[in-house]
Amino acid sequence: MNYSIRKAVATDVAAIFRLINELAIFEKEADAVIITPDDLRKDGFEAHPKFHCFVAETAEEVLGIALVYMRYSTWKGEVLHLEDLIVSEKARGKGIGGNLLREVIKFGNELGVKRISWEVLDWNTPAIDFYEHIGANVMRDWHVVQLDERGIGKYLESKM
Repeated sequence: MNYSIRKAVATDVAAIFRLINELAIFEKEADAVIITPDDLRKDGFEAHPKFHCFVAETAEEVLGIALVYMRYSTWKGEVLHLEDLIVSEKARGKGIGGNLLREVIKFGNELGVKRISWEVLDWNTPAIDFYEHIGANVMRDWHVVQLDERGIGKYLESKM
């Protein structure tokens, strides 16, 4: 398969949004996506972008994305967080994911970050195997903790 990887531009928003929804279906969370294409356009492609994105594309379509943003570690300093690496189901197994990850790692290296981090679902064995194969530390003893909008409101209303 002939494809190239480049930094995303505003005209890629529809394809980015399509792949986000495809990932949500793959992760059995189809109804969880509340972001809109307008949110993506505003947050990623206006004056002060909140994220950077790379796309893998053929001449016909975008087949994958890697969306990243900066974080700060109290132990390490600046780190790059890979929020999502998505390859369309029809294009998996062709090296696109690995090449998108390589682009993210090159980007992090150019920024001089001390770490690049991301999460993986415990049932996504092919991804876990790949990450371990490239030398990533899959930290099975850590748990992702999240507080959604409802939880935020409930906590703030409580007497804790």
